[in-house]
Amino acid sequence: MTRVYMDHNATTPLAEAVADRMSAVLREEFGNPSSVHHFGQRAKAAVDEARSAVADLIGADPSEVVFTSSGTESDNFAIRGAAEALEPGGRRHLISSGIEHEAVLNTLKSLARRGWQTTLLPVGASGLVTAEALAAALTDQTAVVSIMHANNEIGTVQPVAELARLAKARGAVVHTDAVQTAGKIPVNVKGLGVDLLSLSAHKFYGPKGVGAIWVRRGLRLLPFMTGGKQERGRRAGTENVAGIVGMGVAARLAVGHMAEEGSRLAALRDGLERRILAAVPGTAVNGDPGTRVPSTTNISFDRVEAESLLIALDLEGIAVSTGSACSSGTLEPSHVLKAMGLPAHRTQNSIRFSLGAANTEAEVDRVVGVLPVVVDKLRNLTRTPVRG
Repeated sequence: MTRVYMDHNATTPLAEAVADRMSAVLREEFGNPSSVHHFGQRAKAAVDEARSAVADLIGADPSEVVFTSSGTESDNFAIRGAAEALEPGGRRHLISSGIEHEAVLNTLKSLARRGWQTTLLPVGASGLVTAEALAAALTDQTAVVSIMHANNEIGTVQPVAELARLAKARGAVVHTDAVQTAGKIPVNVKGLGVDLLSLSAHKFYGPKGVGAIWVRRGLRLLPFMTGGKQERGRRAGTENVAGIVGMGVAARLAVGHMAEEGSRLAALRDGLERRILAAVPGTAVNGDPGTRVPSTTNISFDRVEAESLLIALDLEGIAVSTGSACSSGTLEPSHVLKAMGLPAHRTQNSIRFSLGAANTEAEVDRVVGVLPVVVDKLRNLTRTPVRG
């Protein structure tokens, strides 16, 4: 069976050039980057080269890039580190949105248990955070505002630059989770006007287990791991040299291919979406189709349980998702779609298709050919009318 992979927001396959470079580093660059001898300095040079590549991807200075183990760690570091640095001054209020990744939402919950005030901004059916909602929530005690650049389930790109201007005018530190945009669409930290930005290598054809956080020069951020002086004293622990190098190669590839690949994926995605809506009754796109990353569509299938559809498609060799990979295995409604105010049935019957480098028109044909049959079979099990 030929399999079709349309779950690139969960993870991407390792690019061949990334795998080749990592393999060489694993064999040859075994030194500790903190060591002053020849072997250590070779490893350090490899890490520094990758740091420059990641900085170029987001329009930053290499000295502002801190390597981490994941996007989740980067989110935690940004929010906890900035919040705790501002705490002595009396700022104990945190703002985010109801559609953030669990790495942000659960970090806020953890800080709330320690006495921090938290506010989750509404988004409405478009999935967009408005400037008006943020302005109404900001106070002189607001320490950190964390709004994701693009949502992992629906792909909606937020007006981060506008929101950052409002927040910084009130003295708040601004973080954006750019895990779903870095390497896919242009991301420039200066243009966004943020103080902190998180990214993850495995979302743009790099390895799992490595991420980064951009920290604006001069911003005080308390490290939440104690130990040695690695990463300029900001993130203790011996660096994952091979993973970091792989992230650097992936970043270089993304810079070179982003514009062309983005246009190709947007056309492929739009064709897939249009044909699904035409071929399968009772379907609707979730989120704002005009402001999203080019690879993502989230479609609800009336009177079909999302997990059942996912499994049925997998049996046909088609890999898709019900939303965040970090929430898979649960039968809970999507917290993103709930926050958008969608009807209960739509929060549980929606599938995310996220396209990537290997996807083709022939694969879109295959998905569109299989879907109507699979959906019809599942609906016949319930024998109730299709809504709308």
